[in-house]
Amino acid sequence: MEQFAMSILFLTPLLWTACLSVDDSTSALRETAASAATAEEQCLSLRQLRGQLLQADDREFHEDQIMDHAKEVSRRQNETSGVHKGTVRHEATEDAPISGTFIGSCKTYPCGTFAKNRSCQCNDECTRYKNCCADYVKQCASHGSHAVLAPPHLPYGHPSSKNYPERNGFTLWLVEDFDRPIDLDNDPIWTWSDGGLREGQVRFTKEQISFNGGKMQIKVQKNTGWQQPCSHAQTETIPRKPLVSGELRTRYNMFRYGRYEVRMRAPHVQFLKPQVDGNFVASMFVFRAASFRHWREVDVEVTGRRAGAISTNVLNADHTSRWHRWIEQTDYPKTYPGINVRAEFHTYAFEWLPGVIRWYIDGRKVREKRNDNLKVPEMSAKVMLNLWIYRPTKYPFGGFELKNDRFPMQSEYDWFRFYRWNGDMHYPPSDMDPKGLSKDDLYLTSNNPCDGIPQVGLVEKNGRQYPACYAKCR
Repeated sequence: MEQFAMSILFLTPLLWTACLSVDDSTSALRETAASAATAEEQCLSLRQLRGQLLQADDREFHEDQIMDHAKEVSRRQNETSGVHKGTVRHEATEDAPISGTFIGSCKTYPCGTFAKNRSCQCNDECTRYKNCCADYVKQCASHGSHAVLAPPHLPYGHPSSKNYPERNGFTLWLVEDFDRPIDLDNDPIWTWSDGGLREGQVRFTKEQISFNGGKMQIKVQKNTGWQQPCSHAQTETIPRKPLVSGELRTRYNMFRYGRYEVRMRAPHVQFLKPQVDGNFVASMFVFRAASFRHWREVDVEVTGRRAGAISTNVLNADHTSRWHRWIEQTDYPKTYPGINVRAEFHTYAFEWLPGVIRWYIDGRKVREKRNDNLKVPEMSAKVMLNLWIYRPTKYPFGGFELKNDRFPMQSEYDWFRFYRWNGDMHYPPSDMDPKGLSKDDLYLTSNNPCDGIPQVGLVEKNGRQYPACYAKCR
């Protein structure tokens, strides 16, 4: 019985298609009534088990294992039952670039619902089980055509107003107006990073994040202190950096599809001289890189290269510890005339949906990316806001004029808002409780030694596994 249960765990939409073809081919199977009865009885059991598995929401199995097993089971079933007609699988389209798409329409099936007797589904879990209807993204993602019951106390965070813009198809979920300090060691949503990018000159510390005058400031300055070599955020030791800066981040990988907005001003590289170009990267992004099992990232990065230098990026890779050009699509170096990101506050946003991302500057759409050779990220991530400086090199990212940088310099954040897409019924959890997250969501998810989050899992690097380093809370 235990072995049977394990084999059933690999049931996927590919096998489900074979079962549906039994229903559609009743007349053809009447000639072999005994075989048809047996097949229909087996498929009825499989339907019941599949429904239980979907409800169980088991994330332990990788998609490649699932699909390989399902193909083999389906092949054997075809050989023994003679069911070869009535195939309901369709190729993915631009509107629904999800492999394994099936006959059916989200015009007929209400978005956000699940029924086990349908040939395809129109809820957010279909992207993981690869059984979305062909028009899923167009009907459900693009227009936000349905609503999800939301907790009555929304939004989370520290809102100062009751009047916020509404976004069609989205629910305002998290607001930070920065009118009062956030306790970065004890806040249930936010914390700080102890990381430091390999290619950067800064080490992130809590002290470089401050809240004053209704704004959050992140400051870069000379590193005159001492930091523990081990970084929980990067699960590795970091050599001493010449500068310190800050990174505000959410505690857990619990944010996914939705609209992310921030109003911010980039730093002056020289005091009160916003026209001077230099080097910096001031950002808002979502990021999942649990050293280094899954790398998922969607960025807005304001840089010191030009007064209107704003880049948008998306990265998607597995089992890689280093950047490669084929894991990223970016519009860098992009410059917007008539904008000075250092002199004024501007509003930056992106809508991250299944199969599509759209970026906005001051309410105007500036870029759209759909699934192609680089897929739109599909896994939950953390929200991050940071400021850092690139290392000296011939072609430094963030601006060529490193020599113009004067410290301290700081970026300012007026507010941040997250609107959850109404089609995502899993992330974030309705009560924002990490108990609703999967084991993979919690894999190596500590941000700093004081956040109280256990560092569970082994670091994957160069095909090997290592224990994560450990730092003490001071």
